[in-house]
Amino acid sequence: MDLKQTPSEGSVGSFQPTNIQVFAGSSTFHGIRHIFVYGPMTIRRLLWMVAFIVSLGLLVVESAERVAYFFSYPHVTKVDEVVSNSLVFPAVTICNLNQYRFSKLSRNDLYHAGELLALLNVHMEIPDPHLAEPEVLAVLKEKAYFENYKPKPFSMPEFMERVGHDLKEMMLSCKFKGKVCTHQDFKVVSP
Repeated sequence: MDLKQTPSEGSVGSFQPTNIQVFAGSSTFHGIRHIFVYGPMTIRRLLWMVAFIVSLGLLVVESAERVAYFFSYPHVTKVDEVVSNSLVFPAVTICNLNQYRFSKLSRNDLYHAGELLALLNVHMEIPDPHLAEPEVLAVLKEKAYFENYKPKPFSMPEFMERVGHDLKEMMLSCKFKGKVCTHQDFKVVSP
């Protein structure tokens, strides 16, 4: 037998690493490169495999517990009550998502600011009337009837003052340091 003879096809394939060994050798996944190495099973390799499986199991158990805890919607409310004799009247911010009162809108307001309020479109028509409540739609149709209507001058500050929410109507009750406070104890600040 000649020593310079090329090895057979079967012996060449046995020297090439498998895909998992190539992946493990180039992976940064901790410990995997020590498990999938070329060669026989050793105690070191077996210990790495056990450590990897135990770590992966702990990760799965802990992750499942955290996900279950998240979906239980836990909440903790902690209140510390402290008595103080010198309190400054607090700043109060009241934000109303409905910036304007529909009941205070006039036909002139609707004519000038209807598109701005998304109550009318550019053609001075009610957009999507099927979405409005019947009683609101009836009032809106009545106010949006502009045939032979002569608009009056429009002032945005006057409109906001008249149609905006009134603190006197919004404040149901107020007490500060045991004394009753009213809407006069507040001042309106516009952003």
